[in-house]
Amino acid sequence: MKKLIGIDLGTTNSCVAVVEGGSSQIIPNNVGGRTTPSIVAFTDKNERLVGQIAKRQAITNAANTIYAVKRLIGRKYDSPEVTRARDHLPYQLVPADNGDVRIKIFDRLYSPQEISAMILQYLKKCAEEYLGTSEVDAIITTPAYFDDSQRQATKDAGEIAGLNVKRIINEPTAAALAYGLGKGKNEKIAVYDLGGGTFDISILEISDGVFEVLSTCGDSFLGGEDFDRRVSDWIVQEFLDETGIDLRNDILALQRLKEAAEKAKCELSSVTETSISLPFIAADETGPKHFDRVLTRPQLEEMVNELVEGTLEPCEKALYDAKIAIGDIDKIILVGGQTRMPKIRAMAAQFFGKPPSSDINPDEVVALGAALQGGVLQGDVKDIVLLDVIPLSLGVETHGGLFTKVIDRNSTIPLKKTLAFTTVADNQTTVEVHVCQGERELAEHNRSLARFELIGILPAPRGIPQIDVTFEVDSNGILHVSARDQKSGKAQEIKVTPSSGLSPQEIQRMKQEAQLFYEKDKEVKEKRMSLNRLDGLLKNVQRSFAEYGYLLPPEKTNDVKESIANSLKIMRLVDVPLDDIDQAYLDLERKSMLITAAMMENPTVSSQMGDTQTQMEQLLADAMDEHEDTE
Repeated sequence: MKKLIGIDLGTTNSCVAVVEGGSSQIIPNNVGGRTTPSIVAFTDKNERLVGQIAKRQAITNAANTIYAVKRLIGRKYDSPEVTRARDHLPYQLVPADNGDVRIKIFDRLYSPQEISAMILQYLKKCAEEYLGTSEVDAIITTPAYFDDSQRQATKDAGEIAGLNVKRIINEPTAAALAYGLGKGKNEKIAVYDLGGGTFDISILEISDGVFEVLSTCGDSFLGGEDFDRRVSDWIVQEFLDETGIDLRNDILALQRLKEAAEKAKCELSSVTETSISLPFIAADETGPKHFDRVLTRPQLEEMVNELVEGTLEPCEKALYDAKIAIGDIDKIILVGGQTRMPKIRAMAAQFFGKPPSSDINPDEVVALGAALQGGVLQGDVKDIVLLDVIPLSLGVETHGGLFTKVIDRNSTIPLKKTLAFTTVADNQTTVEVHVCQGERELAEHNRSLARFELIGILPAPRGIPQIDVTFEVDSNGILHVSARDQKSGKAQEIKVTPSSGLSPQEIQRMKQEAQLFYEKDKEVKEKRMSLNRLDGLLKNVQRSFAEYGYLLPPEKTNDVKESIANSLKIMRLVDVPLDDIDQAYLDLERKSMLITAAMMENPTVSSQMGDTQTQMEQLLADAMDEHEDTE
């Protein structure tokens, strides 16, 4: 049987682990380290360096040394996150023909997936040497708030590296597995995961070996890299004020600044002040210039205060979505190297009202948990069930441009859900299914994931066909959508794997706009639903009037005609008040009763129609139903 390893593909460092003897063990790299820097470098001799050896030569080869590639994976070149990153990276980013990000090294372009694959390939080789076999599969972790595109890109990176990726799981969930294994406790835990490039907060409930994710939130462009940059910016400004030299134009100097900033930040987790010394950092006509300053912990905390506070809002949202209070949290688990910062620990303790747990290694716990999940899949670890969630709602566009949710955000995966829709026109034989993702009431404000058509529906009056639309999300978070006409049996399906997924900023914007524009969206939704209801009644009344209008006396005939004409006018207006729509509906409903009464009072028609009254009442009742009609 193949060995199943767990890999934490991190922004700053990566880690690999395996289950042996029922417990998870870290696999050291080929230089004895328990974690590996997520850095890839290329030399002018066409050599490729990975890990610690790549990090050591970064200062002298900054333009060809790639780090923090996890922040680029699955994103478009013109996304806000990549735009921000371009200003601070020593290596060159360029757009691909499809708008994706490419990294230019010498004369070749690399995708973020390729660079990530090089790191994964190195970890795979270390695991093979440690285990004594080349037969290994993998579980790879991603931030909980990674979107579909980023998850798929991560899986692609694993496949490029030659790994059979058995599962993609969320980093906080993996950390919870490693924390909770064997403890036998029933408790609710908050996993606060602040790594090198991403932040996640997940609320989980552990009960009798079942690890259920209740909610998740975060920001996949907030992490230790941003903390380092605040220190770098401080050094740049201090040096500029003293010498008038702007170090931001010197790639070599910037790489030295980055390493000095990261070193100072780490040291200030254990001491109250540290010295930053950068001799010969620059030169001008007067000679070489040096930088030598003392940075204190309070200074650092003031620099990064905005970043630290930026993690609180996702924490509040995660608690709200989980429907629990802060006091219900039994334990806080800190994950990621950045959580070693005293200010982070103090903030977490203050927010949750209790000190965070200190019995796990924040750099290794994710890989250990991923390996445990591998052990569960292979049967080496018993009595554990993992229930994860999706971060955003999934649904389809329905008549009037409305967004109808099929699966709500923070729903447990894997799952499968089916909703029945119908047609909006008589004899409609084709239905377009437009799959969207987001939290807004209108489809146009959400993210379009895919479109496909169901062809071959049997001709029938509007509202009669029943079309089952099924959403299925697998354990990797990959979405499959299918549509099936109940009567004809015709079916169509699609695997949704977008080339560019939702960015964290887009997700955050969607949630904020869903709240800010809630009332406006609600009004538009109510208006469109009322128009849909009026449209349905109007078509039924027009059909009935065409067949049986001759039974009405002249004055009632004119009343019905006026009501129909008014309803048609309402339907054609671009901006019509909701009250006018409702009034037109009520008036048309009353006039439709005139036709029904005339039909029932005429003996000939009544005898021919049989149970026409029941049919008409049912027809009107159907028109009044506020069911969603798919386009």
